[in-house]
Formats: sequence, C-alpha cells, structure tokens
Amino acid sequence: VKNLTDYGAFVDLGGVDGLLHITDMAWKRIKHPSEIVAVGDEIDVKVLKFDRERNRVSLGLKQLGEDPWVEIKARYPENAIVTAKVTNLTDYGCFAELEEGVEGLVHVSEMDWTNKNVHPSKVVQVGDDVQVMVLDIDEERRRISLGIKQCTMNPWEEFGTKFEKGAKISGKIKSITDFGIFIGLDGGIDGLVHLSDISWNDSGEEAVRAYKKGDELETVILSIDPERERISLGVKQLDSDPFAEYASENDKGTLVTGKVISVDAKAAIVEI
Repeated sequence: VKNLTDYGAFVDLGGVDGLLHITDMAWKRIKHPSEIVAVGDEIDVKVLKFDRERNRVSLGLKQLGEDPWVEIKARYPENAIVTAKVTNLTDYGCFAELEEGVEGLVHVSEMDWTNKNVHPSKVVQVGDDVQVMVLDIDEERRRISLGIKQCTMNPWEEFGTKFEKGAKISGKIKSITDFGIFIGLDGGIDGLVHLSDISWNDSGEEAVRAYKKGDELETVILSIDPERERISLGVKQLDSDPFAEYASENDKGTLVTGKVISVDAKAAIVEI
C-alpha cells in the first residue's frame, strides 16, 4: 500500500499503481480506508479492471471473499426476528448490521408504535445489540428494511384483546381539538371521542366546553381498528338514546303533545 486518500488506497503493483476504491475494500460500510489498510501493508488484491489507454488499474479486496448478499433471502426470510448491531444513527433512522457486510435500515417510523417522530438516539445507540424484524429485502438494490417496533405487540391489537366494543373505559383527557376529545388509554395509545358522540341533546361544540385537559372521563368503546390505529369512544352512549327510547314507546300515528320552540318559513320545531 503506497498511499491513502479519503476515497481509497493506491497500491504499488511493481511499476504501475492500482486504485483500491473504498467501496471495494470490504462488504461492510467503512468511513475511511485506514479502517482496513495502512501505508506499507502487503495485501492480496483482485484486478477488477485494466484501462490500457488511461493506464488505470482498478483493484478489489472484498472480492477475494464471498459476497454475503448471495442467498440473503434464504438466511433472512421476511418477518424473521433476528439480533443486529446498531452501526450508525441518522435523523431518519438507524443502520443495523445483521452480519459482516450486511446492513439494514430501521426507519424512524418503524422504531416505536406510538411515537412516529421519535429521534433514533432516544431509542438506540451505536453499538447496541437490538432485536429487529426483517420487513423487506431488495436484493437488486442491496437494501434491507428492518423494524424494531414489530418485535413487540401492536398496542392497538393488544388493546383489542383486553377490551371489547361496548365496554366502559375511563382515561384522562390528553387534548381537545376541533373535532373531539383525545383520551389516554393503556399501552400509551389514545382514543377519540368525536364531537358528535359527546351529548345526545347538545351540539358537540357546546358539549365539549364542559371538559378540560386532565379531566378523568368515563366512555364507551364504539370501535377498535388496529390496522388504522384508531379507537373510537363515546360519552353519550353511557346513556340510552332518547330518540330511540321515545320511538319505542310511541308508534307511528300516535297522538302526542309538544311545545313549539321555533318556527321558520318551511317548518316548526316541536319539543316533545
């Protein structure tokens, strides 16, 4: 080895120099040629390309060994859970080494079920051994998608195994938005009470004013959708539907007495 640069090493082949590019030094990711070779080292290399006109020789070191990507899908089938070592952190995820020369990406969205925007450094550190699930392998582009959160149960599915539609459940109000009230539930997930499910009698905009963040609220589970990661809750369903109750007691054609509460050009509204 004659000289090192950021992009590789120049090797004296006896009268002509060859370039051992950094990408041809090892199957694994390296940041600098000095991780693999040093000036003065005697190394065996493979001639990859010889350009007589430009007097350039391209060399390879990793090509002396077997390509670890051969039959990669057989060793790491989809949905397999394996142990990997975290090698690098980025804003969009972390890279984890499955074996020498084979790395996969855990995207930030595959790190935590409930916090989609968590920074990778809050979940793992370089050097950590972590359990990951193989989500997808693109052999042509040499890319592997991994997931950390898939090694634990989906909290919405877990919630569905503990509670059924129609069950009563209480939780603290985490936030109030234009469309409803979010309630904190077991497993770090939220349930939504839509404005239309707060009161039978008052409009949602009026009814929601009676609540504030931090209040403990009893609700009824209306639906659980693990696939869409949604849990719908209701407050008004704790009481019977006054309309349905009235309709069951008064058949069509029954004469009833009511109080006119408003009149316009098209109709009169009667409270019964």
